[in-house]
Amino acid sequence: MTSLILLITTVIDIYMWLLIASAIMSWLVAFNVINTSNRLVYAIGDFLYRITEPALRPIRRILPNLGGIDISPVVLILLLVFIRNLIFEYAF
Repeated sequence: MTSLILLITTVIDIYMWLLIASAIMSWLVAFNVINTSNRLVYAIGDFLYRITEPALRPIRRILPNLGGIDISPVVLILLLVFIRNLIFEYAF
């Protein structure tokens, strides 16, 4: 049972890092630091978008419009930390 719990928490940690990478990548694209016409950059951005967008979309629908500031990754990371801590609390 411990191995399963550790696997689930590891997957949650990896997903949190993917959310951070997706947010940073979107900032870099928005400020023209990186160009999506490069195939590798586009592939990485597309992968991050496809992985993170299904979880972020429902949060974006609930949150009010903050005028161009997207805090949905922060909300999702906080939820994932809460779930991870809840798993540890009830498992051990």
